Amino acid sequence: MTTTETHHPTGTRPPPPIAARRFGYVVAIAVNFGLIAVVNNILDWDIAPFLTSDFSRLVGFISLSLALTIAANVVYLAYDPAWFKSLTQIGLLLVSLAVTIRVYQVFPFDFSSYDFDWLTMTRWILIIAMVGTCIGMLTEVAKVLRVIINVGRSTSV
Repeated sequence: MTTTETHHPTGTRPPPPIAARRFGYVVAIAVNFGLIAVVNNILDWDIAPFLTSDFSRLVGFISLSLALTIAANVVYLAYDPAWFKSLTQIGLLLVSLAVTIRVYQVFPFDFSSYDFDWLTMTRWILIIAMVGTCIGMLTEVAKVLRVIINVGRSTSV
């Protein structure tokens, strides 16, 4: 049995209903508040023995990134057209990239008590995260350009 998909006039799927999007924004806000609590307390909780005291040098950067994500999701609750979300996502991804680069530079990890080579694995994970973030930015830029092109086409007809 096959299903029929309804496509938006621009050739994309229509956005989910507003209630579903708002639910997602609220969940994102809650999760990011939880992550801020973890980031700010993880060294005190002593639950990640592989983190060094250098992690404290990153807490402000990571917390800022999470706080900006919370702020964006609060705005999305009231205003969330696709073009606006893409623009804000570009900004958030730039911040995320900067934070990930800083984590790579500081590298607050000590895996010397483990048999597995977590050092190399962690560096590769951070590099992959940076590449993925750049790909995400390019995707969001393409979405914004598509909107601009479509607006240009609709006004020139």
